Amino acid sequence: MSNTILGIFASSGGAAASAGSYESISSQTLASDTATVTFSSIPATYVSLQLRILSRSTRAAANANLNIQINSDTGTVYTLHELSGDGATATATGSAAGGVTNASIARSTGTTATASVFAVSIVDIHNYASSTQNKTIRSFFGYDNNGSGIVGLRSVLYVGTTAVSAFTLSSASSSSFLTGSTFALYGIKG
Repeated sequence: MSNTILGIFASSGGAAASAGSYESISSQTLASDTATVTFSSIPATYVSLQLRILSRSTRAAANANLNIQINSDTGTVYTLHELSGDGATATATGSAAGGVTNASIARSTGTTATASVFAVSIVDIHNYASSTQNKTIRSFFGYDNNGSGIVGLRSVLYVGTTAVSAFTLSSASSSSFLTGSTFALYGIKG
């Protein structure tokens, strides 16, 4: 095993948590296709949150956006920027400030991707417990579709000073997350 993989395993648990260490808050592995995944009652005792996601959707495409909605907030309070590439083309996109009602934080593979290929995403939610600051979300995601695929970075601004106590994840275009998709939430100690 590489040191990187060992570092990920080492940071994902342990008896005593020191500053900068990760504590498992909750995880879900889907036993059936599911439209949304919700994490609620998130304790406000961490510096940041990190989501580690392995996902595939029912969307009939190579990939589907993976969306987040914080504290059930349906207002146009999310702003998105993305830089991604597929090995041939680099793409940069963004939305107007406060322009969308939920934010696409990463991507899942879809049903036209090679069978059993899941996308991997690491999503950090900063300032989540603050009641005076807007929230910053950033992610790194990708998948290899046996010679094709994508890798990308996204950043999201959530314009809201209420502490994040819950959020819901969904797949784009009214699709669902497929059985076996896994979502793990960690808190980063200060």
